[in-house]
Amino acid sequence: MSAPGTTTWFDLLRHGEPDGGPKYRGHRDDPLSPLGWRQMQAAIGADDRWDHILTSPLRRCREFAERLAAERGLPCTVVDGFKEISFGAWEGLTTEQVAERFGDGQARFWSDPERHGPEGGEPILDFHRRIGQTWAHWREALAGQRVLLVCHGGVIRMTLAHVMGLPPGRALGAFLVPYANRSRVRLDVTDQGLLGCLVSHGTVEAGP
Repeated sequence: MSAPGTTTWFDLLRHGEPDGGPKYRGHRDDPLSPLGWRQMQAAIGADDRWDHILTSPLRRCREFAERLAAERGLPCTVVDGFKEISFGAWEGLTTEQVAERFGDGQARFWSDPERHGPEGGEPILDFHRRIGQTWAHWREALAGQRVLLVCHGGVIRMTLAHVMGLPPGRALGAFLVPYANRSRVRLDVTDQGLLGCLVSHGTVEAGP
């Protein structure tokens, strides 16, 4: 644990629209669409300041993160642990196609994701554990810095679950995370331990 008095800031940025439009992607590695690139560029302000960029390895995150890092002269680390949840047999399908092929599977998943997941997908409790371990490593490795994490809707929800102490099933439906959404988290090391706070969600605010 870092020394008391250490403050770390994380901006969590979801990728923009990928090629092919809305569908269950998970580990499917589609690039951003032209609109997706514009969404990401609009989400970043000229006054934003970071010390390090972390990114999912998937193209819809990594390609933008690496370009931004090159433009601003920042270190950029690709982190496999921040990959999106796998949706198994649903990957590449729209919600309508999943409904046609898997009946009420979506309804059961979204109502109780801890018990009902997509066939062949990553169980949400495993996903929650993976994100928690990855998050714990990087919040300590980059303690005291300002960090941009370019990732996925599911990753943001599970990260916020750990920050706010929510169960994974609750967190999955608790946060609206549209394309290019930004969330800001502040982490303070105190004499009483680590205190995490969600400072903003869905808005771009001034840096620390």
